[in-house]
Amino acid sequence: MKPEFFKSFNRHIVLLGALCLFLHWLVAQQTDPKLSFPLPKHQTLTSPEELIKAKVDRDAAFKGGAQQVLHPMPLPKINKNSKSFVFLEKADVMLTNPAFPGVQIISQNVRFRQDNTYLYCDSAYFYEQANSLDAFGNVHMIQGDTLNLYGDVLFYDGNSKQAHLKYNVRMENKGTILTTDSLLYDRIVNVGYYTTGGRITNGDNVLTSLIGQYYPTTHTAYFKTAVKLVNPDFVMRSDTLQYDTKSGVATIVGPTNIVHKNKTTITSTSGWYDTHTDHSQLLNRSIVRNPDGRQLTADTIFYDKKQGIGNAYHNVEINDTAQQVTLYGHYGYYDDNKSYGFVTKHAQLVQRSKEDTLYMHADTLAMLKDSTFKSAKGFHNVRFFRSDLQGKCDSIFYSDRDSVMRMYGLPVLWSDEQQISGEEIHAYSKNKEIEHIHVIKSAFAIQQSDSIRFNQLSGKDLKAYIRNREIYRIDVSGNSESLYFPRDKDSTLIGMNTTQSSFLTMYIKDKKVDKIILRPQSNGTLYPPEKTKKDQMFLKNYNWQEATRPKNKEDIFTFIPKDDSKSSGGRKKQIGVKKTPEKEDKKEKK
Repeated sequence: MKPEFFKSFNRHIVLLGALCLFLHWLVAQQTDPKLSFPLPKHQTLTSPEELIKAKVDRDAAFKGGAQQVLHPMPLPKINKNSKSFVFLEKADVMLTNPAFPGVQIISQNVRFRQDNTYLYCDSAYFYEQANSLDAFGNVHMIQGDTLNLYGDVLFYDGNSKQAHLKYNVRMENKGTILTTDSLLYDRIVNVGYYTTGGRITNGDNVLTSLIGQYYPTTHTAYFKTAVKLVNPDFVMRSDTLQYDTKSGVATIVGPTNIVHKNKTTITSTSGWYDTHTDHSQLLNRSIVRNPDGRQLTADTIFYDKKQGIGNAYHNVEINDTAQQVTLYGHYGYYDDNKSYGFVTKHAQLVQRSKEDTLYMHADTLAMLKDSTFKSAKGFHNVRFFRSDLQGKCDSIFYSDRDSVMRMYGLPVLWSDEQQISGEEIHAYSKNKEIEHIHVIKSAFAIQQSDSIRFNQLSGKDLKAYIRNREIYRIDVSGNSESLYFPRDKDSTLIGMNTTQSSFLTMYIKDKKVDKIILRPQSNGTLYPPEKTKKDQMFLKNYNWQEATRPKNKEDIFTFIPKDDSKSSGGRKKQIGVKKTPEKEDKKEKK
């Protein structure tokens, strides 16, 4: 053969060899070998069933995992062309099995890395071409310098950067520890979540739930189903809860109940609770109950548990269940430690009993309890209604120490056709029923006889006695005077009788004057109807105020100007102005 032939043949052999080397290099680049150091000689895997089981577990681990996220957050934009590879940085032993190409069995002093995340374990299945791995035994994942994850088993997908840890799982982040038996961790969003029960420990707070989600970057955790927060001072139970591990603030986003060590309870569906300061904002008709049976309800409550003080706004209720008394208003204040509360802005007190219900309005209404006794107060423009008793005054005070209701500032009481007034009125009760009324100074009692005639009593002091919710006797002392219109059995008017004495007792039967006893004995004057003059039909300081009388429970909010409260003989018609929260607000601003 010619020498040129051998030269050409050798040249082709060299080119073919170079091509093989190039193809080998190209394949190596696609699989991107991760070993930066020599490994021991490969050995044959003797148990391929383990690889099959690992694949089944891996598929189950990532199937639909993202659907369990409680609080979805937008994923960061990822450049799909810049693939991040999982590198095997260290291992003492590597095994392979020809039946399962592409799987490396790694063991002893194993360490993987992807970006700034390191993974340590006892052994692993490394799917190099799939950019994923399964790790077993003493699994430890480190991300950055603040996040550590531990578990017995880990399935990791390097493409989606999702890790599924199982058995004895623990996530640690700056003093916050999450423990569970199964955790899915997304490195891209930096979130870990569980669906089979878990616990987060953060300082004094321990939170447990069936479903949970934790974002280490924002220090935010979300809990769903059977949520429980245990603190040395209280226990919080909820259906849904958000918690900030940095501030210790629990955000209430579902039905929640909080029970403190002193038995104070909070019920809410919306708001927040600071577990460090015990301050809270409670929304949507939340309720704060204290151990002695009182509770505060409102649309918005700012509550300081350590001070025991609650400020409430809009549709406020302060309820004393033991006394069956409720305060209503659009602003309320309550002090647990002093057992004191008051309401303003369309304020109302409602006292319920078996027989009847009392409705009272004032600019400000308050309840107070000392060591033994409870009391209620009303200030300015007081008006109240009960079916058998109505009244008005400037201020009112009641205490169960003596069961006396004290009325001050031009007080007036009405019962059936009777009106009683004076400088001060005390009403004495038993079993929530008024037994007698004491009028102190400038006492005046009026009973309507017909449309133009009124039976009248006046004196320094007056006592009215009540039986079966009706006045049956009135005692007047000190310059007592009477003016009444006696009638015969068929109600025909006899005339007008006037008397004067130091002491006087009037008996009332069937809501009519039955008889009058004077002490010392004094003769009265009887004027026949035809000789009765109009200007003689009224005693001094007579003031029939029927026009200002509350007619029903809604009428307690009717505002009567003080100048209009004086009418003569019922002839001057008074016009009331219905109070509204808006009008009361304007009045307070003035």
